[in-house]
Amino acid sequence: MKKIRLKQIRSAIDRPQRQKDTLIALGLRKINGQAEHVATPQVLGMVAKVSHLIQVEEI
Repeated sequence: MKKIRLKQIRSAIDRPQRQKDTLIALGLRKINGQAEHVATPQVLGMVAKVSHLIQVEEI
């Protein structure tokens, strides 16, 4: 399966709690933090909800 690398590029300050929780669930806690995930439908749905805060790269 495809893998994706996520990088947080914007802060979660002043964002709804659901978006903050989604970032934590994706393994992103700080700006410039990175995480790798398998591109499952569940992960891609979470990525879509916080796409304005992260950068996505295919591996």
